[in-house]
Amino acid sequence: MMDHMMGWGSAPALWLLVLLAVVAGVVWLVRTVVDRPAPNGSTNSAIQILEERFARGEIDRDEFEERRRTLRP
Repeated sequence: MMDHMMGWGSAPALWLLVLLAVVAGVVWLVRTVVDRPAPNGSTNSAIQILEERFARGEIDRDEFEERRRTLRP
C-alpha cells in the first residue's frame, strides 16, 4: 500500500536545494541593487555644494573659507 512513496528517493532534498538556491539568488540580487554606489555626479559632496554656493554668490569668501576648514580639518 505504501509502495507508491518508495520511488521518490532524494527528490525532496533536491527541491530543498533548489529552494535554497532561489532564496540565495534573491538575497544576492537585493544586496547588489541596494549596495550599488551612486553614479558619478548624482550625489554632491559637502565640499562640492559649498563650492557651488560660493560660485553662485550665496556666501562670501570668509564664510566659504570657514566652512571649508570645518569640513576639512
